[in-house]
Amino acid sequence: MGEDTSDTAHRPPIYLDSAASTAVRPEVLDAMLPYFTSVYANPSGHHAGGFRANGAIEAARASIAAVLGALKEEVVFTSGGTESINAAIKGVAFAQRDAGAGQHIVTTQVEHHAVLHSAQFLERFGFEVEYVPVDRYGRVDPAEVVEAVRPDTVLVSVMYANNEVGTIQPLAEIAGGVRERASALGRRIPFHTDAVQAANALPLAVDELGVDLLSLSGHKFGGPKGTGLLYLRRDVPFLEQLSGGGQERQRRSGTENTPGIVGIARALELAQTERAGFAARTSALRDRLLEGIRRLVPDAVLNGHPDERLPNNTHVCIPGVEGEAVVTALDRMGIACSAGAACTSATWEPSHVLLAMNVPLELAIGSVRMSTWPTHTAADIDAVVEALPAVVARLRAAGAPSI
Repeated sequence: MGEDTSDTAHRPPIYLDSAASTAVRPEVLDAMLPYFTSVYANPSGHHAGGFRANGAIEAARASIAAVLGALKEEVVFTSGGTESINAAIKGVAFAQRDAGAGQHIVTTQVEHHAVLHSAQFLERFGFEVEYVPVDRYGRVDPAEVVEAVRPDTVLVSVMYANNEVGTIQPLAEIAGGVRERASALGRRIPFHTDAVQAANALPLAVDELGVDLLSLSGHKFGGPKGTGLLYLRRDVPFLEQLSGGGQERQRRSGTENTPGIVGIARALELAQTERAGFAARTSALRDRLLEGIRRLVPDAVLNGHPDERLPNNTHVCIPGVEGEAVVTALDRMGIACSAGAACTSATWEPSHVLLAMNVPLELAIGSVRMSTWPTHTAADIDAVVEALPAVVARLRAAGAPSI
């Protein structure tokens, strides 16, 4: 039998999974539409239609460069955050190795799988990767990152904000320390950040952050899926990962996604212009949600840094339940969120982020992430708070998960 939805039959669904994906903003869709139907030519075409499409791409590139405080030539369009991260890590690593700079990479234990799996891929080609640990809040010690840097280090990659628990890393401090260490070694060590979760609420000025490469994904901040970008400082060694027609100044071949590029540029401009309001609105909703959970499910444990965290992120572990079961039960009630641990029929696969934070396994399997959005109302949050305790009580009565 499914959940009793009689109380929610007339309530619109409540989507608390904006960390996973967001709706395309109306302003973004309006900007994109002409490039599906009117200006549809290949941007490489040597005719009026191609020139118009190429002009739109270059205008988008200029808009993004202005937001990042970068040069137009330093913006590379990709198919999403995963490609941007793969290109950054593999492209710099192979280029540096080929130049004889070394084969050592430094990253952290709590990175997105796009970073971790790229690092593991490079290990198959002889690279050595050091995974710096984090504290119980998921924060890395800048001194430990700097200490991990060696004379043969070719890249350091530290995420800006964690996609699971929302912890914000002291990125400028880390990058500054790495830069000083590199200077003492008499060499340049590129610094990359996965900023996929950051665009809605955190500044992205690359010089202030001290980064040489920065990855973004359009659908995390009101842009279309299948769009991403890589900021690549112009003097950083880089080996392209997609070969072909030589688009994107030989750094990423493939016919450009004109409507998608126009869309991600407009979305980024809006997100960064509105980030102060976004933070104020979503943090108020988040705090209301967390207060309600703590009041009605008092043994729930907040994960991530209590203060240095994304304003819209609420990540909790609920003892005695499976996170996936909570998500499924809430979904039947019209409430969408996500679990922090994936369960198969045979084994538990808890979040690598929580394990790196030394969260006990029996607690980690009960993790749930809810991410607020400015369009949510207090009534939405109250509905979630009202629904959650009954779900938890019902699942606990059915028996604690086995691990």
